[in-house]
Amino acid sequence: MSKIKPSKGAPYARIMGVGGYRPVRVVPNEVILETIDSSDEWIRSRSGIATRHWASPEETVAAMSVEAAGKAIADAGITPEQIDAVVVSTVSHFKQTPAIATEIADRIGAGRPAAFDISAACAGFVYGLTLAKGMVVEGSAGHVLVIGVERLSDLTDLEDRATAFLFGDGAGAVVVGPAQEPMIGATVWGSEGDKSDTIRQTVPWDDFHAGVTRAGATDKFPAITQEGQAVFRWAVFEMAKVAQQALDAAGITADDLDVFIPHQANMRIIDSMVKTLKLPESVTVARDVETTGNTSAASIPLAMERILATGQAKSGDTALVIGFGAGLVYAATVVTLP
Repeated sequence: MSKIKPSKGAPYARIMGVGGYRPVRVVPNEVILETIDSSDEWIRSRSGIATRHWASPEETVAAMSVEAAGKAIADAGITPEQIDAVVVSTVSHFKQTPAIATEIADRIGAGRPAAFDISAACAGFVYGLTLAKGMVVEGSAGHVLVIGVERLSDLTDLEDRATAFLFGDGAGAVVVGPAQEPMIGATVWGSEGDKSDTIRQTVPWDDFHAGVTRAGATDKFPAITQEGQAVFRWAVFEMAKVAQQALDAAGITADDLDVFIPHQANMRIIDSMVKTLKLPESVTVARDVETTGNTSAASIPLAMERILATGQAKSGDTALVIGFGAGLVYAATVVTLP
């Protein structure tokens, strides 16, 4: 018989507050067209993107995260000292170690919380949210700060016609804390590693550092590239199934939803998922991609923050969130908005 005392946390967990930060510089499609042969009409029709935000040298991954975190903590009505864990999802923090979460925790004045980074690309925020829920319910943390942050402008090949217009920078954060009723549903998540080459970094860091020359390789700084049509088909057909599974796991139907917040990858993907899921017209759909671009791990919390700030959604609304991207990885769940 085990002698270990059972852990005891909150009955359930919820999102208590949300915050976001978008870099000051707004980049219209006209700037992108300076380096690729395309048109504003083509970019809008393919992606729905009109503008995106690009960070200045001062708007680092840490700096943007601190800004978003401060807003989320204030929105949650707690103090930084009450944060027991900081989880940061990013693919664009270039220092292998230490985790950027430790610097962020220190800069927000959180004391001595657990702090670590995760790498799950565009699904990373929902991965972090799931981990935070587990910590609160298990009892290892009372309040968890979850941050999705990217500086994808650092990983964009501005001469790649297929991707140059897609990516933006920013940070979104939420505080997850205790609840007396279910306010974060079961997560449906997974990966399809056999498709990992469809979204990838062009050159591994060690090859770039060593100056390795291979067939098709260049001396360009590593960037994100993708097989657009393959990614589109996967996102439209497979991710709608995952979204439906998340609704089923939460015990609700599309008619019970108030809000749909998918990863802001592409407007056509979003519209196709809405159609496949047969969402009622009453459901508010986040389409932040138009002015923010694809910010990977930051896209869902940024879209959540904006949809609440503009009054398109309200506290207490039921929202379906789903992230999907490089790996290929995915995660979906149903939450009550803070």
